[in-house]
Amino acid sequence: MVLFLLLYTVDLENYVRNTLSKENVTVIVNYIGNNPKRFANLMELFFATEIQLTQRSAWVMSHCAHNNPQLITPYLNKLINNLFKPVSDAVKRNTLRILQMIHIPEPLWGETLELCFNYLESNSETIAIRAFAMTVAYNISQHVPEIKPELKTLIEDIIVYGSPGLKSRGTKILKQLEKQL
Repeated sequence: MVLFLLLYTVDLENYVRNTLSKENVTVIVNYIGNNPKRFANLMELFFATEIQLTQRSAWVMSHCAHNNPQLITPYLNKLINNLFKPVSDAVKRNTLRILQMIHIPEPLWGETLELCFNYLESNSETIAIRAFAMTVAYNISQHVPEIKPELKTLIEDIIVYGSPGLKSRGTKILKQLEKQL
């Protein structure tokens, strides 16, 4: 409760920059709630150039978007285009976590699929990034069936040498794809 009261008197940027922990993420998420203006302030921090600030903002952003997915809609294009820049794993991971939970508009499918396939093909990406990318690509494949065979082949290749997490996610998605093909 004290942290919640402090947040009202402290600049959001300083709070995100200096006091971020799992407990404080919850405090900030509750403070932002479903308020578009407060979320816009957070997104300014997320799109800033300072790496630590964007990483910490990404964590908060993913929780806000999970609770109130409508808040992220105005930022989808910028969010996806941001992944074409050199960004931290935290930014990739939290962005993809959001993208796997929401409806991506048709005009953004091409760019999003390009990113997801690149992440899936890269052994240098973290397990979480690749797993989230797999789910995002699968979700889009429900609207673009012609990519299903390519996605299926890519997942089959990944699960041969993949981590247990990638094998688990890949096996579940493969079962769904095989039913659909």
